[in-house]
Amino acid sequence: MQTGYNKDAKTFIGSFGGTYKETGAGSLDATMQFHTDDKDQVGQSFPVSYKVNGNELQINAGDDATEWQRIDDGNAALAGVWRISQREQEGKMNPINPGPRRTLKILSGTRFQWAAINTETGEFFGTGGGTYSFKDGKYTENIEFFSRDTSRVGMSLSFDGKVDGDNWHHSGLSSKGEKISEIWTRSK
Repeated sequence: MQTGYNKDAKTFIGSFGGTYKETGAGSLDATMQFHTDDKDQVGQSFPVSYKVNGNELQINAGDDATEWQRIDDGNAALAGVWRISQREQEGKMNPINPGPRRTLKILSGTRFQWAAINTETGEFFGTGGGTYSFKDGKYTENIEFFSRDTSRVGMSLSFDGKVDGDNWHHSGLSSKGEKISEIWTRSK
């Protein structure tokens, strides 16, 4: 996922993301799963070349060249890609079956971003992200961007959380103040 936002102005600019497959040393094939500015790109694949030099990453995709700086080493219990797999409703945990309509969350060692998308229709339902911590059973998100409601920017949300194998359980209050209990499953 890649997102543009202005934290100080609380402005969401745009986001896109998808999957990739390594095709050789320094090259990969990327497939777009969502794009806030151009849903016609959803499902399209394109070649990307990259180079890692220490803590710097250079990416070339067509005429677009970008440089990135590593912000953490990704060494954390929650680092990875997660898909929401269960949500409590009326006191019962209900499964959310895998399909084209999905909510994903990517976490590094210190940062998170979630996106609600439909990979078949190209629909984009929302995204948000920022920094997080997970310590002693408490998961806390510090929201730096939110596509649907910029009044949420600057909020910190704390949840009770635990990791059980490939499942991450967390419960607490949403950014709207509503009680939530969810299970996210690690994607492989």
